[in-house]
Amino acid sequence: MRASIEDFDRLDIRVGTIVEAAPLPGARKPAIRLRIDFGTEIGLRASSAQLTAHYQPAELIGRQVLGVVNLPPRRIAGFASEVLTLGVPDAAGAVVLLRPDAVVPNGGRLF
Repeated sequence: MRASIEDFDRLDIRVGTIVEAAPLPGARKPAIRLRIDFGTEIGLRASSAQLTAHYQPAELIGRQVLGVVNLPPRRIAGFASEVLTLGVPDAAGAVVLLRPDAVVPNGGRLF
């Protein structure tokens, strides 16, 4: 199935800075719960991501990431994940986060 530019435009993908990160207890697969600052327009949002293969929670603080901010929340181990934090798989299938090459303002929209 091919997507149209209109399909892409419906996704609201923004840059944000991780301000909190901690293990997510009770998740079926090891995960980290994140609190991400998407700037004044969107604010702080929560996300759960399976990042434990490459990242420790403490090293994520201050890192900018990309996330889809207009999807409905999902419950993961009793935690409301409000953002789909974006990443790509490495050769073993573990998540590697997507992020800008330089620091940009929080809330900037991908185009």
